[in-house]
Amino acid sequence: MPAGSSRKRERQYEHIKKGAEERGTSSGRAKEIAARTVNKERARSGEAKSASRTSTQDPKSAPQRGGERSGSRTGPKGPTRDQLYNEAKKRNIEGRSSMTKDELAKALGR
Repeated sequence: MPAGSSRKRERQYEHIKKGAEERGTSSGRAKEIAARTVNKERARSGEAKSASRTSTQDPKSAPQRGGERSGSRTGPKGPTRDQLYNEAKKRNIEGRSSMTKDELAKALGR
């Protein structure tokens, strides 16, 4: 944990680390995940001295983004077909079950 962290952040760090280890992540990787997560939360709440733009201005957390920024530079980006399908379902777009990812994106106006 970074120096000057609050008790709340220390508890948060331990909780995240323990959860990652329980899922089979190595100890070193679990520590890294916990530290990165806590540091991002500190940046979002203004507790950190400096923060990246994505830490403070990203409107959604990683699970909410659901792969929107995943992939390599040459690979596909954006939401998955299932995510597009669920959005089409919410908007009640007909014929969505037989649409491809590209067709769903087009129907949703992306």
